[in-house]
Amino acid sequence: MSTPSTIIRSLVPARMDRLPWARFHWLIVVGLGVSWILDGLEIQIVSSMGSLLQNQHTLHLTHGEVGAMGSWYLAGQVVGALFFGRITDKLGRKKLFILTLAIYLIGSGLAGFSWNVMSLFVFRFIAGMGIGGEYTAINSAIDEIMPSKYRGRVDIAINGTYWGGAALGAAASLLLYNEHYVPVEWGWRIGFFIGPVLGFIIIFLRRQIPESPRWLLTHGRAMEAERTVDEIEEHVRSRGVDLPPVDQSQALEIVERDRVSYLQMARIFFGRYPSRSFLGFTMMVTQAFLYNAIFFTEAQVLTHFYHVPDDHTGYYFFPFAIGNLIGPIVLGPLFDSIGRRKMICGTYVLSGVLLALSAWAFHAGILNAATQTAFWCVIFFFASAGASSAYLTVSEIFPLELRGQAISFFFAISQGAGGVLAPYLFSLLVGGADNPSLDRVPLAIGYLIGAAAMIFGGLVAWFFGVDAEGKSLEHIADPLSKANADELGESGRTRV
Repeated sequence: MSTPSTIIRSLVPARMDRLPWARFHWLIVVGLGVSWILDGLEIQIVSSMGSLLQNQHTLHLTHGEVGAMGSWYLAGQVVGALFFGRITDKLGRKKLFILTLAIYLIGSGLAGFSWNVMSLFVFRFIAGMGIGGEYTAINSAIDEIMPSKYRGRVDIAINGTYWGGAALGAAASLLLYNEHYVPVEWGWRIGFFIGPVLGFIIIFLRRQIPESPRWLLTHGRAMEAERTVDEIEEHVRSRGVDLPPVDQSQALEIVERDRVSYLQMARIFFGRYPSRSFLGFTMMVTQAFLYNAIFFTEAQVLTHFYHVPDDHTGYYFFPFAIGNLIGPIVLGPLFDSIGRRKMICGTYVLSGVLLALSAWAFHAGILNAATQTAFWCVIFFFASAGASSAYLTVSEIFPLELRGQAISFFFAISQGAGGVLAPYLFSLLVGGADNPSLDRVPLAIGYLIGAAAMIFGGLVAWFFGVDAEGKSLEHIADPLSKANADELGESGRTRV
């Protein structure tokens, strides 16, 4: 006769969702949201230094090697996401978002000491691994800690802060890559040290962030989860906020499970949730292709087609970055009020249509550097919110025990299909010295492909999207550890 399962009955998820906005939530936003700032900083600094690194007084890279440098960083993100995604589901969110930040600090710092192209590629790969791991642990922690009514806007806004980091990178490039201020052989090296300095400061703040109570609850640490929520609630009450009691009908009954194997994970993704997997795959791939294609080649387009000096490209990037930053902040609350499906479809389709229009204008030769940048600003005001919602979607539509692995799985596919390939491909379409006639047809076609991808992603979101706004994570997808009817019937022991 089998031993009855031990059922743990807990109100932890319901208690977390009924919390009002508090100072504690700002700690989460600042302490964890810095990851996207660091990623934006990294990519912008590297994309801005592309032309500089081709100088004979630096590493003397070829045009293809400049594009490959971005691909190595994105490849590191893929590997880091896959590796650390599984670990964060096993060991917890907190351990991983401290470890992965440390790996990033090491990789980016070492890149500043690169002595040839291969050493630069290796160090960029290590830095990418750290940021890839950050995406999995931090998206999981944010969505599990934020109250359900704020989850959409907070997640989207935090993902959008990537562009705050990009703006910082652009500002740094104006100084560091101008040989009138910094010698050409030193500016690019200093650029790699900016991210680690910021990250070193924030790592101490992260030590104050607790482990996700939801993760603790589903991993046999229910008492610790209860204590963590008690402390959060006490902090809120100390601010004079009266917290209403939680109805016992909202209790979650779980039983501890064995670790999910890769085969079981595949069955869950493609057997239990095939339409959600298709949704996550499509949203992540299409936005990654668009973003990495344009972001990594923005400076090259300005210098090659519009003859903007290398040390002036940062000026054009500021409005581009601000549009990307404002979009998620302004549109984010609508994902909680109007709803996920409508807003995702709208932002994807509209940005795709605008990109197609810009491709026509670019090919016709009626744009200059300022109007091209203005087009990008408007396009990515909408695309930035849509891209941020892709990370929100894959984080909230799968069971909690697989959240980190779900993010890593779809992130890895998206970066492999849309990220690693796009910077190299679009660098070739720009052509650089290999395109002295300034032929615009190849790049215009590339823009049209990106536009079609975004429109397709929006239509998929409309037909396959999940109305997750305002709902608890446990309502959107049952935890794997949720007790089934048979276990509830045979259980002789229940703990609250």
